[in-house]
Amino acid sequence: MIPEAPAAAEPVPGAAVREAVAARYEESGAARFGIVPGVFESWAAGAVARYGAGWSEREQKELAAGLHVEELVLARACAEGNEDAWRELMARFGAQMHRAAAQMTGDEAAGRELADSLYAELYGRENREGRRVSRLESYMGRGSLGGWLRTVLAQRHLDRCRAQRNDASLEEQMEAGVAFAAPAEAEAAAPDARLNAAVSAALKELGSEARFLLAAYYLDGQKLAAIGRQLGVHESTVSRKLEKVTSGLRKRVRKRLMAEGIERRRSDELLADLDVRDLDVKVRRDLGQEKKMETF
Repeated sequence: MIPEAPAAAEPVPGAAVREAVAARYEESGAARFGIVPGVFESWAAGAVARYGAGWSEREQKELAAGLHVEELVLARACAEGNEDAWRELMARFGAQMHRAAAQMTGDEAAGRELADSLYAELYGRENREGRRVSRLESYMGRGSLGGWLRTVLAQRHLDRCRAQRNDASLEEQMEAGVAFAAPAEAEAAAPDARLNAAVSAALKELGSEARFLLAAYYLDGQKLAAIGRQLGVHESTVSRKLEKVTSGLRKRVRKRLMAEGIERRRSDELLADLDVRDLDVKVRRDLGQEKKMETF
């Protein structure tokens, strides 16, 4: 997702995270699929650990309180092969996915084929080790499951479009002014192209200081203290700067998405579900700069 800056704080003890997560077991509805508290807690705590690494105790508890735990349980139960969960998933989202796929492709039959190909990936298959592997395992509950599913479906559609165009990159197509063959309705239903463009443009607008912070922390994996030593400032200053930069970046991307006709709520869903690694954007190139700066 568009990065959110971590706080300069000591890691939260595992017990504090587990306590916050455990309090949400009943509302998650996990029991209806036979999922015991320990399993639910491992899923939800895993999401907190992934997105809240380095955050303060208060921030991690807020993250745990904001997870879409009912949808997280549904997705993970499907990934585990629970047939009741799969039937519920299809009842809630199947028709929506078929409509969205038809809009993306501009054709009912092609849309059904697109949706069906994704269902197989979501349902899961056994790998060589005999372990069931499902794309739903990557859903972490930060954004809505419906929004996540639409994003995954749109990405699959764009992958097919790129393959049909001799693997030309999305960036090259945009620079050349080439549009996808799908009609205008499909473009409105599959915002990934505009999401790529919005993120890329927002990154390019950043000043050299902001570029250095993002590249050093998110791409090079440097610690706050290490970045602070390079810049001659305390790590708390680095944390505040990162928070300001990432907050501004999210606002710029949201503004661009809304300017393209995507509703604010939908824009927020896209930002919540987004993993930068899934974007067809050369992030390192857009953040490219000198490794070290003299000062802020």
